[in-house]
Amino acid sequence: MGGLENGATNNQNSSPTTTKPTKTSLSPDSMINLDQGDPTLFEPYWRKMGDKCTLVIEGCDLMSYFSDISNICWFLQPQLGDAIKRLHRVVGNAVTEDRHIVVGTGSTQLLMAALYALSSPADRHPVSLVAAAPFYSGYKDQAEFLRSGLYKWEGDAHTFDKDGPYIEVVTSPNNPDGAVREAVVNRGEGKLVYDLAYYWPQYTPITQPLDHDIMLFAFSKCTGHAGSRIGWALVKDKEVARKMTEYMQISSIGVSKESQIRAAKILGVLGEGCRTADSENFFEYSHSILKERWERLRNVVKNSRVFSLPKYPRDYCNFTGKYMDSNPAFAWLHSKEDIDWERRLREHKIIARSGERFGASPKYVRISMFSPPEAFNLFLERLSAIIDNTNGNVVT
Repeated sequence: MGGLENGATNNQNSSPTTTKPTKTSLSPDSMINLDQGDPTLFEPYWRKMGDKCTLVIEGCDLMSYFSDISNICWFLQPQLGDAIKRLHRVVGNAVTEDRHIVVGTGSTQLLMAALYALSSPADRHPVSLVAAAPFYSGYKDQAEFLRSGLYKWEGDAHTFDKDGPYIEVVTSPNNPDGAVREAVVNRGEGKLVYDLAYYWPQYTPITQPLDHDIMLFAFSKCTGHAGSRIGWALVKDKEVARKMTEYMQISSIGVSKESQIRAAKILGVLGEGCRTADSENFFEYSHSILKERWERLRNVVKNSRVFSLPKYPRDYCNFTGKYMDSNPAFAWLHSKEDIDWERRLREHKIIARSGERFGASPKYVRISMFSPPEAFNLFLERLSAIIDNTNGNVVT
């Protein structure tokens, strides 16, 4: 999750372009933006689906605010709720039985709704909000943006030592480092929100259906459709779901029905592809792309005495029925040299995000694995050149 979902920034060097990234022609001198988490990498798959995902919306359709007034989340389109439940059952990554589904404009809005639902205006002090470092860089920005008196960003869960209530956001697999996470603080007055945007088979083995009180998912990272701005929460407690819905009602009076029915259609096609032998499985397709990219990146980095990458254990994936490696959406690149690698990579016309933004050292940078093929290829060429020219030493 994030302001511009999970990684885009408003930096003048990383503003969105109006052309399709997969069509961009880069010159050898082009600046490569690997800061953004824009998942257009998966566009070719959906182009091959042709009319399977096409919708026709007439002028008289979807005019009411309301979708299902009997539902706590009254603006949730029933077909989207059904598609979400079916897909989670097929993939086996989350329990949906006896859960309330709250839909949001991306999982970013849902996190804010969860913070609202889990805090209380009656408390004398704001509830503490923490996440284990390295944590997603957007959490701090989101928590501090409105200067709310309901909650206060307290940073790294590993060093949190205040008494009283707290909310811990557990991101698993983690953004930026791809690690599988559990809660850190584990005290009686704590409440947990699980950000599971990347708990899908293209990124990590699906080891079990997760069963937490609040679980957030993002359409953007599941299928690549970031522009639809759809996320959903699976919520156990009825009152928490009601308060999250109240937040959505006050902040945006619901969520676009056009986006919801498009998401329902695409999730349905995705789920059908998982069940039909003669269809190309989206998760297998996207996993193969990420796996190939990770193999190429690791082959470059292994020749360096300066850079290193995390190692992920192989695990059995219940969805694929075999042991798999993790292939996270971001590479957490570490330098053994005491230097600001975001600045140094920028000198080589590579835009990455510093580890400082994630509560870590500037010796780390986050590299998006979602970039268009031309940009990724050029990145590997430049990284190889840095390694070759320095023979494992820092370029000065």
